[in-house]
Amino acid sequence: MRDKKLPPDLKNQPLSRGADTRASAVEAFVRQARALAPKRAGEGAGRLILALDATMSRQATWDLACSIQAEMFDAVGKKDSLNVQLVYYRGFGECRSSKFVSDTTTLKNLMTRIDCRGGQTQIGKVFAHALREHAREKVNAVVFIGDAMEENVDLLAQKAGEMGLKGVPLFIFQEGHDGAVTTAFKEFARLSKGAWFRFDRNAAGELARLLSSVAVYASGGLRALEARNKPEDRLMLEHLGRKPG
Repeated sequence: MRDKKLPPDLKNQPLSRGADTRASAVEAFVRQARALAPKRAGEGAGRLILALDATMSRQATWDLACSIQAEMFDAVGKKDSLNVQLVYYRGFGECRSSKFVSDTTTLKNLMTRIDCRGGQTQIGKVFAHALREHAREKVNAVVFIGDAMEENVDLLAQKAGEMGLKGVPLFIFQEGHDGAVTTAFKEFARLSKGAWFRFDRNAAGELARLLSSVAVYASGGLRALEARNKPEDRLMLEHLGRKPG
């Protein structure tokens, strides 16, 4: 009768101290074995979504992104430390995503096969996709590069807030100086606990450095940024509300 008072998951379990000790020893052994086991390529790596507006006005920026995306992989150093998924929208309702890849050559090959086409923005689909991916396996960061926002700002803000609650920060790079877009993009970054930056296609080096900082954050968090401690890392930390040490 005594076991009826135990929680269901403890019924029929040995209650002696010796059995508990042996079970603890087995658990400790299993944990150690898992820690020593070699990881598969990409397993445990940071996951970053690179999302771009591929509407007609974006071709020059797309070409630039193709040429500098290697900075993300170079920044994290070790092979298989970062997995990147390409997401883009263009044309009439077209929004697509690639598989996650762990090297710059594969990502560049994916990007160079895509041309920009006219159409409306589909930022809501990007945010919703990021949340679905995160539900399957943690997404450490989302980079979005765009110059326009033609959707319901409140609905997008709600999704950005969900991303913030789930730990999926948005790093938004805005091209152009549209005031309404700036206000919206800054709010999305704030709600997601990410950061907003002005993107100048003539400052390719600056964009490359900032992308490298996002990659470092995606693969190792704030501590990795603090440890690398480059000027762009300190700038990223400031935007994330953390004063560099």
